[in-house]
Amino acid sequence: MTETETIAYDVVVLGAGPVGENVADRTRAAGLTTAVVESELVGGECSYWACMPSKALLRPVIAQADARRLPGLRQAVQGPLDADAILAHRNYFTSDWKDDGQVGWLDGIGADLYRGHGRLTGPRTVAVGDTVLTARHAVAVCTGTRAVLPDLPGLAEVGPWTSREATSAQSVPDRLVVVGGGVVATEMATAWQALGSQVTLLVRGKGLLNRMEPFAGELVAEALAAAGADVRTGTSVKSVTRTDGTVVVVTDTGDRIEADEILFATGRAPRTDDLGLDTVGLEPGSWLPVDDSLRVTGSEWLYAVGDVNQRALLTHQGKYQARIAGAAIAARASGTTDLDAGPWGAHAATADHAAVPQVVFTDPEAAAVGLSLAEAEQAGHRVRAVDVDLSSVAGAGLYGEGYKGRARMVVDLEEEILRGVTFVGPGVGELIHSATVAVVGQVPIARLWHAVPSYPTISEVWLRLLEAFRDN
Repeated sequence: MTETETIAYDVVVLGAGPVGENVADRTRAAGLTTAVVESELVGGECSYWACMPSKALLRPVIAQADARRLPGLRQAVQGPLDADAILAHRNYFTSDWKDDGQVGWLDGIGADLYRGHGRLTGPRTVAVGDTVLTARHAVAVCTGTRAVLPDLPGLAEVGPWTSREATSAQSVPDRLVVVGGGVVATEMATAWQALGSQVTLLVRGKGLLNRMEPFAGELVAEALAAAGADVRTGTSVKSVTRTDGTVVVVTDTGDRIEADEILFATGRAPRTDDLGLDTVGLEPGSWLPVDDSLRVTGSEWLYAVGDVNQRALLTHQGKYQARIAGAAIAARASGTTDLDAGPWGAHAATADHAAVPQVVFTDPEAAAVGLSLAEAEQAGHRVRAVDVDLSSVAGAGLYGEGYKGRARMVVDLEEEILRGVTFVGPGVGELIHSATVAVVGQVPIARLWHAVPSYPTISEVWLRLLEAFRDN
């Protein structure tokens, strides 16, 4: 019979992805003893099956597309991409799915790592195998999300790809069906089409990237089609089978599509199924609602940070929440009862509501922060959208021939600040932080006139947007 060992810490963190790592970093910096529990690889989804591998696949694709826009360089990059070299480069960025470096980082901040499946067994108590960890101040659930597959008969036998297989595959399928119209679907369609797959993109809704301004999805769909992908909107999958290695997809319109692989990018669910939530009065498998300090509603000690709380399913936003949560845990552990929890305070994740930035690394890139026009109107703000054709900016013309893109700022007409900004076009991902600063800082339109963009850069679109607001 194995004897159970009980070890006490100030903080126990469930999940060692970027979010859990940042919670641990902040609590350790505050002098709190911290245990981190991880059942897979330290570094989490982002490091091995999401952000890093997907962008490693996409970067050569985007670089080639940009080069093809330039006279004198265009002819030199007409050949196909070296898929084997790109996949090997992707493997390098995932450290070949080994987490030694990340484990070393955790050790360096003084956090203790426990490998295995962590489960709550009651208030402030986590079991990992035969070890029981108790938390004096906080348990932080940072377990993220998993891909959701649709309820189609026989789908398991088909062996479909999810985002994990799409970012870690070691060879290029000749034909790939991608189901979905969001970020994962559009990015992976972009990558695999350029790497040599014939991609068919099946989108149930009317367009792509439906959480952004409508023109974002329109421009990305147009570019995917121009690259050779078959983009079908208003289309659902009725059945999927695999025979002799070939995937056969039948749509609700009766079309029959054959492929070598099929990727479902149709949603995410929280990894809370087997965390022992029922032992603390919560529903297993549920999202965990939190206040702005990331503390679970109704609890004094349980925090849910990152994707698992469904506030903003983005790595950078989860890390932001982790910094806020870490500061709040440390403050409460020191006896502070009056937290700085008002809007934009040190213990409030206000940006989750008002200023979430995101870049979609397609060609063209789509980048947005804050509220779309529709969201701002639904929130009751009196707003006006100001649009500018990005090709009118000198820096865009220099970036490449045939540059195509669009910019929008959503202006609050009563407060004369920006509620949201969207850019679509090659290279616009690097513009979005300036927009994020403007939205978070609630910079008055009158002051933005004094933020002079350098000439000739694509950033000069800011001047064009201000002129359009003034003149219309």
